[in-house]
Amino acid sequence: MVIAIAMLFSSINMSAQSNNQQRLSREELAEKQARHIAHELALDDATTQKYVATYCAYQKEVWALGPRVKRHSSANATEAEAEQANKARMEQSQKILNLREKYYKEYSKFLTQKQIERAYELEQQTMRRLAKHHRQGVVGMKHRRPNRNR
Repeated sequence: MVIAIAMLFSSINMSAQSNNQQRLSREELAEKQARHIAHELALDDATTQKYVATYCAYQKEVWALGPRVKRHSSANATEAEAEQANKARMEQSQKILNLREKYYKEYSKFLTQKQIERAYELEQQTMRRLAKHHRQGVVGMKHRRPNRNR
């Protein structure tokens, strides 16, 4: 799930939309998402500030890990290549798990366990919505290619 989140944020194109409005940067999007979660949790202003700062720091560390290791067809891969790809995915997953544990400890300093659990649920819901929106946008773009034969 976290890998998908990282990839979603890293794959968002920062170019202008067709209606000339700029898309939010991934930092702005992360802050907006954190504020939404804080609002849903009914956090006070001080706790909201802590949550937003912590959430954004977490996202920056996830982004710093780089893109997710892509899965390739193992049909054409040698055994050594498949092993290398598997190890790379496991290493990436472990790094993300380590970050989740680090930030769980940070959240535990100012949120209850139920609030942390609910924050994770809200984060997943938001990421599913963003992924769906992103997929629809990508599919829509395929159908809007200009005719180059004109």
